[in-house]
Amino acid sequence: MSMNQVQFQKGLSLAEFLTQYGTEAQCEAALQALRWPDGFRCPACGEARHTVFKRNERTYWQCGHCRKQTTLTAGTLFEATKLPLTTWFLAMYLLTQAKNNVSALELMRHLGVCYRTAWLIKHKLIQVMAEREADRQLSGRVEIDDAYLGGERSGKRGRGSENKVAFVVAVQTTDDGRPLFVRIDPLPFTQQAIAEWAQRALAPSTYALTDGLSGFRSLQHVVARHECLILGSGRQSAQHPEFRWVNTLLSNLKTAISGTYHAFKFEKYAKRYLAEFQYRFNRRFDLKTLLRRLAHAAVFTPPRPEWQLRLAEVHR
Repeated sequence: MSMNQVQFQKGLSLAEFLTQYGTEAQCEAALQALRWPDGFRCPACGEARHTVFKRNERTYWQCGHCRKQTTLTAGTLFEATKLPLTTWFLAMYLLTQAKNNVSALELMRHLGVCYRTAWLIKHKLIQVMAEREADRQLSGRVEIDDAYLGGERSGKRGRGSENKVAFVVAVQTTDDGRPLFVRIDPLPFTQQAIAEWAQRALAPSTYALTDGLSGFRSLQHVVARHECLILGSGRQSAQHPEFRWVNTLLSNLKTAISGTYHAFKFEKYAKRYLAEFQYRFNRRFDLKTLLRRLAHAAVFTPPRPEWQLRLAEVHR
């Protein structure tokens, strides 16, 4: 079997990470280059003229036109953080370079912070991932399947269980049958919900392949071609060649989640955790730049306070 070049790419080594982002000054310079690649621009009026001064060891930029003062992190995901930027960059490194997911508990140990802080760091960063992936649209040949997260508590089993979160996985493949991009979205398996999802997630020219779930019937009104294969359940369905990649990704996803998290609130945070897997998979072709891309997205994501992150995301 030939070597999978994507799987065996070197990525960003720890030594390279420390060389590039090992000090606070290096992290500040990196954020400044990401936020203002062509030089400072006032976030209020767009003016380039400015002055720079320090107050309490923090650098401020003052606009030469509207006189607004701003800091490097103001208006970004890092706004008002009391943590050094080196901690944030290390967290981004761990989340982007790990083969599987990294739990908040593991982040707590690596970063040397309390659990609540580690949880907030993780959820702020995976919220960035979720927002970045929200508008992704698949096209061409797309394998689609339904699945569940959760279900540990007693109660009804299978579809319709009150203890599980339903979600849809869609995998776009290349002309030679390799996986290209994925979308993973929590949503109920109704025809209306799936039709609304497809209008956002699938291009009109899409050729969609699904199993016999009744909710998938609505796809025929949204995409150019919909092929429904009724396979039943069990091993035969999981090993069908037409669904090779969607089943492979589902297996990898469930392994990553069960192998990383002892428990999390599926009904509240499923969307964010699924988006984390989606974000990394869709950018797997260049691991070296993945940290920089996440930092760039965080710079252009508005602040996400704790109360907002803890809002329920219920998908039944």
